[in-house]
Amino acid sequence: MPGPLVLVEGASDRTALVTLAGGLGHDLTGVEVVSMGGITNLRRHLADLADGRSVVVLHDAGASSYVDRTLARYDGEVARFVCDADLEDELVRALGIPRVLEVVATAGDLDAWHILLNQPYHRGRPEAAVLRRFWGTTSGRKEKYAALLAAALDPGQVPAPLAGVLAEVG
Repeated sequence: MPGPLVLVEGASDRTALVTLAGGLGHDLTGVEVVSMGGITNLRRHLADLADGRSVVVLHDAGASSYVDRTLARYDGEVARFVCDADLEDELVRALGIPRVLEVVATAGDLDAWHILLNQPYHRGRPEAAVLRRFWGTTSGRKEKYAALLAAALDPGQVPAPLAGVLAEVG
């Protein structure tokens, strides 16, 4: 029988999970981690399952009602882990703003960060909110930082949703 299937909302979620697993020494051999390209594709991914393997879903809290409705129509067991706002928010809260900004600096993006932070709309906004916008301003940046932030986590800092997924898949 095939190993567990982990369904995540997007490519950055997959990148963060795989990076974190590698950094913590979790062997994902036999575990299929699939980016669904958006939570609204959950139904299709579940419908494609006919092999009886265990399923884990990682999603944002804002999608909970959709996930509830979709899982109510699914016959199999699903382990489910929920990020408060989104996975990036979980990573920022786990690391703290100063450590996240160290990661941004090391990645060579501190100038771009300051440009965004000093735009009139963002002045005075919480840095965590501006960071979430920052990752979406350049193609590939969200996935890049998913890997960098996940790699920066110490074992005691792993956000509960990610720790739950890793524990579930062994």
